[in-house]
Amino acid sequence: MVQSLNSKIDLTVKATAFSGLSEYGHIMIGDKAFEFYHQRDPRKYIQIPWEEVDYVIASVFFKGRWISRYSIQTKKDGTFAFASKDPKQVLRAIRVYVDSQRMVKSLGFFDVLIRAFRRKKP
Repeated sequence: MVQSLNSKIDLTVKATAFSGLSEYGHIMIGDKAFEFYHQRDPRKYIQIPWEEVDYVIASVFFKGRWISRYSIQTKKDGTFAFASKDPKQVLRAIRVYVDSQRMVKSLGFFDVLIRAFRRKKP
């Protein structure tokens, strides 16, 4: 069994981790780390200490009324994507430990297209 990094848990919610295949489990947000534990397999888990979090990226639709998924970009290990039952509640709990300047919205479909066409040509 894996040992939790947190000494105090602020929020626990059902979630899905998108790492290759979809993995179902629980997200635990605590005072020291963001943790995802697989529902059935105790060997599959993700623990991200708050010191390692570089950005939290949220996919926001309909002017903030719907958040489909969010990603945590780390300084060393890459990006981890998650979806949960109540993403606004999860992002509010993360905001306590991560600076609000490090929480950003992802680009939308049309924003990516506009950026591609406005690109400077050499």
